[in-house]
Amino acid sequence: MSKEARTEIDSLGEFGLIKLLTEKNTSQNESTLKAVGDDAAVIRSGDHLKLLSTDMLLEGVHFDLSYVPLKHLGYKAVVVNLSDIYAMNGRAKQITVSIAISNRFSVEAIEELYSGIYLACSNYGVDLVGGDTSASRQGLVISVSVIGEVEEDKVVYRSGAHENDLLVVSGDLGGAYMGLQLLEREKSVFVDNPDIQPDLDGNDYVLERQLKPEARIDIVDLLNKMEVVPTSMIDISDGLASEVIHLCDQSGLGANVYDEKIPIDPMTYQRARDFELDPGVVALNGGEDYELLFTVKQSDYDKIKGNPNLTVIGHMQNKDAGIQLIAKNGTQHELSAQGWDAFLKQNRS
Repeated sequence: MSKEARTEIDSLGEFGLIKLLTEKNTSQNESTLKAVGDDAAVIRSGDHLKLLSTDMLLEGVHFDLSYVPLKHLGYKAVVVNLSDIYAMNGRAKQITVSIAISNRFSVEAIEELYSGIYLACSNYGVDLVGGDTSASRQGLVISVSVIGEVEEDKVVYRSGAHENDLLVVSGDLGGAYMGLQLLEREKSVFVDNPDIQPDLDGNDYVLERQLKPEARIDIVDLLNKMEVVPTSMIDISDGLASEVIHLCDQSGLGANVYDEKIPIDPMTYQRARDFELDPGVVALNGGEDYELLFTVKQSDYDKIKGNPNLTVIGHMQNKDAGIQLIAKNGTQHELSAQGWDAFLKQNRS
């Protein structure tokens, strides 16, 4: 008697698994305008569209409490969810927070976690309106859901880009990844010799990018002030390369991304060199920057050019041309995603 075939999850990866689980999903309600497949679900509700997104963070997979302060963790857990709403050109209004905790955590520790949650709510004008608590046998689990809203004529999906649209990114990239490398290095040193204190002086920028990222509501405000509505948009959580591929796949297009145009902070650049890493590869694949990647019409170029918060890094093209990274010497290479994927074996601790 033959055994039933077994498919390992890591053979699919995170995005492959999501596709498998959702490809048969059908909406039962007319009010559901967008279900799975974007940064947030879109639901019709009165004069505005409601946006809904959720994320889960697990100890040992998404964070390491040996170097992540609980207050920072609470703040980051909220911010990474708000970023999904801003990636739809919307505004976050409410969140729910659910946690599972083991008995190694004290009441004071959970209060510290929530102090970060409340700080994020205060900074972004968001209300905590509910959640759940549960016991856990394996550390800390945090699940945050966020509700936002957007005007119907301003909602932006991943699928709206057109050929020749400009590809634009906010801020700079790779800093969060280099912050993580520094923290992991110092943890390793401490484990080998607890008498040696961490050496993190002079690295405030990249450490903050990892431990206390900010969601780019300011970019949503800026674009609104400029009267620019992106044709497509996504937040950069899994790495620039991965997000470019998402926009291309869902818009049915290819793209040219110019390596020399990708914005990298000088500290990020130097720390990458210190670790003998290619700064360009770090910026393309590092992840957790929570910047916004979006496309705009060519006619909007004059509105965004010269703005220090925005960088044009390429343009969309016909699907048959593929997704290409243009090196500084002009050679073309097919862009591939090497960013974070929680299900791949090489990312398991």
